[in-house]
Amino acid sequence: LLKPVAANIDRIIIVVATEPTPYANLIDRYLVAAETLNIKPALLFNKSDLINDENRTEIESLCQSYENLGYEVLKTSANEVGHCESTLLDWLRDYTSVFVGQSGVGKSSLIRSILGDQTIKVGALSELSRKGTHTTTTAKLFHIPGGGKIVDSPGIREFGLWHINEQELLEGFIELRPHIGYCRFRDCKHNTEPKCAILEAVDANQISAERMASYRRIRDTLGDKETYQ
Repeated sequence: LLKPVAANIDRIIIVVATEPTPYANLIDRYLVAAETLNIKPALLFNKSDLINDENRTEIESLCQSYENLGYEVLKTSANEVGHCESTLLDWLRDYTSVFVGQSGVGKSSLIRSILGDQTIKVGALSELSRKGTHTTTTAKLFHIPGGGKIVDSPGIREFGLWHINEQELLEGFIELRPHIGYCRFRDCKHNTEPKCAILEAVDANQISAERMASYRRIRDTLGDKETYQ
């Protein structure tokens, strides 16, 4: 089933949590979509109260990797939103923003905590049935006191990028941009080709091996109408 999330969006908040397990490739898909559409993204790590000695290293490493790329990373809990509420509201104010992420990461609860009123639902943004499967998906729109709007998108397990091409995908990985066009071969696929500027940047630790693997995984599924993390 192909489903649009929302339209006319200024900012995208990618919500992840300790549970369900955050997938870097799914985060990267959202970031590529945001970069391609010129929408400012941020990563919001919810349920930070569930960080413990067993998952702390992995989570901190994940957050740090995106902070190193220049993305804004916030940590909060739907039950304890106060410590980042001011920063988040400032980031959202006067913009139309969409909260996206897997089912169960706490998007709706987080939005209600931020807004302080669970009754301010405005209405459905989209309701559709496609591809022969009768499935209804509804995104909810909320007004932010003081200005701005929030779209609470349905939780998803898949996020396809079949609508973009390989060049757009390259540019969607912001750390790849400085190296685009400097490969020896114009049709370089950045796999094992000699004098590949991007592979040389990976070897020089200017591009992480994890992000490069994520790029290849997305590239190899660009034509798929069903795309998994």
